[in-house]
Amino acid sequence: MNDLLTMAEPSSLRDLAITTAKDFKNSWIELGRVLYSIWRDKHYKEWGYQQFDTYVTKEIGIRKATSLKLLRSYYFLEKEEPAYLQQDYLKDTDPAKVPSYEAVDVLRRAKEKNLDRQDYQKLREDIFVKGKNSQEVRKDLTTLMREREEYDPEEAWQRKKQTNIKRFIGTLKSLKREMEDTKLLPDKIAREVNSLIAKLEEQI
Repeated sequence: MNDLLTMAEPSSLRDLAITTAKDFKNSWIELGRVLYSIWRDKHYKEWGYQQFDTYVTKEIGIRKATSLKLLRSYYFLEKEEPAYLQQDYLKDTDPAKVPSYEAVDVLRRAKEKNLDRQDYQKLREDIFVKGKNSQEVRKDLTTLMREREEYDPEEAWQRKKQTNIKRFIGTLKSLKREMEDTKLLPDKIAREVNSLIAKLEEQI
């Protein structure tokens, strides 16, 4: 194989390098597609695994956090950027501008933060057109969010309030489950806790 590469014309090697780089960068999309299908249809259970996390760790050899990012990033493309998954689109894309799953994950999280359309489109262009990496995009997103908070402190306060309420609800639910499992929580108090959780959820 090395001899064949040595004999190849420099222009052919250049084309091969571009094609190989593109295939390498696009491979996460194919892996995400396959893992999403396995997760969605619970095929891992047919293979003797009770949890998807166990399957990807033991059989695929990737960490839980990585598999979740791959799933979320692929699903985001499927939902928000379906054209990007078309083979013709991928074929014509400059390999230097193929986004990583980390960069797509940053864009996914930006979408969840309800950025205004102009800011979101800028981040989208940075990723899909300019090929910025995840560190650069994450820094840009942080800057946008900081500017937004300075521009609208009321919105920032409301967002902080929502975050704290969600955290409090999560803590209550966790404590309630623990108390129920250990039989330390009387039924009356459990009902009161459920009522409190329901009232808090109305505030979200």
